[in-house]
Amino acid sequence: MRSSVIYLDNKIDFDIEYRNRRTMAIQIMPPDKILVVSPLGVPEDIIQRRVRSKGNWIVKKLTQLKGIKLKTPDTLFTDRRQFLFLGKSYPLYILKNERKRPKVFFSENRFNMELHEYDHEKMKRAMEKWYRGKADRIIDDRVGIYIEKIGKNPQDVKVKEQKRRWGSCTVKGKLYFNWRIIMAPPAIVDYVVVHEMSHLVYLNHSKNFWQKVGSILPDYKKRRKWLKDNGIKLEL
Repeated sequence: MRSSVIYLDNKIDFDIEYRNRRTMAIQIMPPDKILVVSPLGVPEDIIQRRVRSKGNWIVKKLTQLKGIKLKTPDTLFTDRRQFLFLGKSYPLYILKNERKRPKVFFSENRFNMELHEYDHEKMKRAMEKWYRGKADRIIDDRVGIYIEKIGKNPQDVKVKEQKRRWGSCTVKGKLYFNWRIIMAPPAIVDYVVVHEMSHLVYLNHSKNFWQKVGSILPDYKKRRKWLKDNGIKLEL
């Protein structure tokens, strides 16, 4: 469902998607797509009012996205292109050999990709595989560090593909993390880990939940803001 509102001198066009959920969420995807995910049965005028109330944030976010040059398949995997890992940028060195499938390894502060011929999709899968492997080990380690402070053990911890979330916690106590978070600085990785682990105690975003997060990470608001402002950059 398509709708729009006027905020100051700006027309904000957005799509509405109804789901079986309790709260309303506004998602902005590059370059300028806005999606409002709403509980079932909420009237359009109520949704429009919510979007208008967030007008300042939406306009700022859209302006920010205009300044980000989106990567394209033709330029993504070029020699010396920079890729993020734990908050720092490292160059990619493409090494030609007879290997049929590209392989990525990291050494001497740089990414190295061995390959026989340029194939964007295969190269992307190889990079993603490397990130997933690192994310598995690092996130598992961080979860282990915070278990005592949280006071509960997760039933399972997995890294997976999550387009719109950095992490999630199921009612059964299983934790899932977006592999892309490993591109962020360690402090941000820890924020996502603590955030999801706190859901093992409070499966909501209540005052008690945020107090739990704050008791472990007093500066969590600063870390959360960094993720909101820079999350769009954590992408292959």
